[in-house]
Amino acid sequence: MRTKFVVISILSVLLILLWGIAWRPALWLLVLAVPLIVVGLFDMLQSEHSLRRNFPLVSRGRWLMEGLRPFVRQYLFESETDGAPVPRMFRSVVYQRAKGQSDTVPFGTKYDTYNNGYEWIAHSMGAIDIHGTDNDPRVLVGGPDCTQPYSASLLNISAMSFGALSSNAIRALNGGAFLGGFAHNTGEGGLSRHHLEGGDIIWQVGTGYFGCRSDEGGFDADKFAATAARKEVKMIEIKVSQGAKPGHGGILPAIKNTQEIADARGVEVGTMVASPPAHSAFSTPLEFMHFIAKLRTLSNGKPIGFKLCVGRESEVVALCKAMLETGIKPDFITVDGGEGGTGAAPLEFSNSVGMPLRDGLAFVCDCLSGFDLKKDVRVIAVGKIFTAFHVVKNLSVGADMCYSARGFMMSLGCVQSLVCNTNHCPTGVATQDAKLAKGLVVSDKRARVHNFHAQTIEHVNEIVAAAGLRTPCELNRTHVYRRVSQSEVCRYDQIFEYTNVGSLLSQPYPARFEQQMAESDSSSFLPRSYVAQHSAGIKVLDEAASA
Repeated sequence: MRTKFVVISILSVLLILLWGIAWRPALWLLVLAVPLIVVGLFDMLQSEHSLRRNFPLVSRGRWLMEGLRPFVRQYLFESETDGAPVPRMFRSVVYQRAKGQSDTVPFGTKYDTYNNGYEWIAHSMGAIDIHGTDNDPRVLVGGPDCTQPYSASLLNISAMSFGALSSNAIRALNGGAFLGGFAHNTGEGGLSRHHLEGGDIIWQVGTGYFGCRSDEGGFDADKFAATAARKEVKMIEIKVSQGAKPGHGGILPAIKNTQEIADARGVEVGTMVASPPAHSAFSTPLEFMHFIAKLRTLSNGKPIGFKLCVGRESEVVALCKAMLETGIKPDFITVDGGEGGTGAAPLEFSNSVGMPLRDGLAFVCDCLSGFDLKKDVRVIAVGKIFTAFHVVKNLSVGADMCYSARGFMMSLGCVQSLVCNTNHCPTGVATQDAKLAKGLVVSDKRARVHNFHAQTIEHVNEIVAAAGLRTPCELNRTHVYRRVSQSEVCRYDQIFEYTNVGSLLSQPYPARFEQQMAESDSSSFLPRSYVAQHSAGIKVLDEAASA
């Protein structure tokens, strides 16, 4: 094959030359032919790709089609209910609401309502007319030990760091939050100057302690207190894990650590910076509670909470036991689903690590209720929230409010090109390329962020009123239904069975909690059985070494 290609290439060039001598315009064919021949020769001689080596030049069509495949599928063949990770139907409604366009749909639902997994909310013949009533329901976040509680919107911007998003994207999100009176979570990348467009801030503190980081990479109390004292900071969220890659650390390469990012994160510019998988400021549930109390003191009583994607259930129970033992409770808990995903993550973590949102949310709410803690701890749900019904579903399970990340990204103009991890985002949202970021006009997009939020909350109120309820806080698991088979429909309270308030304070425990109660201990995140086996193993090794 290679010999044939060389012979054909040489003959082609000679023929074009001879033709060009007889008819000079034919020489222009060399302008096309020579580069193609050079590429073909390169393919034939390289050793990395066998396909290109055996079929030079022609085989490059495979990579061309592979590159075009996502775009051809999205723009030519994708139906309204197709598209991953976000179906076109939801992308479209976000764009429409952000732009203030009509968001109604003709000719009925495009869902097959008899498919397993189809969900709906029960409306009421006693539906309520909400016109002229308060259309901005709020949630007060702050337990008994909080002296600066925060009145939060039902829907807020989820954690996305400056560095992952461009400066213009951060400014537009925060400006939209200011216009709409809702909150903007900084993500674990620290509080940058771009977050200061007037919007309320939820400052997230991750394992890298960016913004409150010591020279050694640990927690610095003085730096924390200085940032927490800012009037823009309304709540502080300790990130334990996230749905995109729970239990996985991260690295900021030196080449991406620009002066602006270094300033926001409190690190040395141009250096590689690691975010460990776990915190160094605490290592047990008891230590975690004391750390929460410390941050509450350092922040002068602002709401302190934490974010996690539920992993082993006994760890959540261990946290609740630690709350009771210490008397220290977080003001809020953010539950992220394993389907979360604005952060770039390994495929295995995106697909197969972490509990899905609704399951994790129900378990956390039931744990808090079982230990009689729910009354003092607000719960925030995050994971694939794009419409009012997504908000309503989570509120019905037990959440008090919600975050959305990808929904607000799309309100900025994200087109799901799926190149967030390449720095080549064509809409200027998820990139640090100044030329691409320049295309995102802050004044225009901040209004769209505001519109999307306002329209979504309005539709939440309408759904709640249709169910015969006056406020979203009246939603519970009896209101939402799911088809679980062709012949069976279950309410959420049948799928996620309620736990009685205080039922985990004394035996007998509910049957579904017996294992978790037996495994959990406030002195360790690991289950008791593992700790016992680990201790026994160390003892055997020590005895063997002594012998």
